[in-house]
Amino acid sequence: MVIKEKKALFIIAPKNFKEEELFEPKEILEKAGIKTVIASRNAGTVLGAGGETAKASISLEDVAIKNYAAIIFIGGPGASAYFDDAKARQIAKEAVEKGKILGAICIAPSILANAGLLKGKKATASSGQAENLHEKGAKYICKDIIVDGKIITSNGPDAAKQFGKAIVKAIKD
Repeated sequence: MVIKEKKALFIIAPKNFKEEELFEPKEILEKAGIKTVIASRNAGTVLGAGGETAKASISLEDVAIKNYAAIIFIGGPGASAYFDDAKARQIAKEAVEKGKILGAICIAPSILANAGLLKGKKATASSGQAENLHEKGAKYICKDIIVDGKIITSNGPDAAKQFGKAIVKAIKD
């Protein structure tokens, strides 16, 4: 019997993603044997908010949800570019429809809220997003990590390692 390789997709902003929110969970997933892929609006080098770069190997247009166990939206000031982005919302919705793990950290839970995916769900985000989550029907809880079914939200960079561990646990369960 062949065991299918587990893969996770990290979606970063076109610019100004939060480096530790990407690199810390990515490292935790990789150490757990989960292959990671980075996507952004366009493939190529993306500049983070702190000046570090990441290589997006695929564009959002080329994302095939079926290939991943988890879809993870990374925060940072640039993630607001996806708040009203139809493709980002479609990816998030399709992840839920296909029973995938869906994660978002920092301001990125607003992408999920704006896609209508947090209605009636417990969630967290950076405090500046609390009102938006509440307005979109989420049960906002001021905690580092919230796991509600297959949706995992986190409030920011200080919880990045916990976020990564929660995603690994969800993939392995």
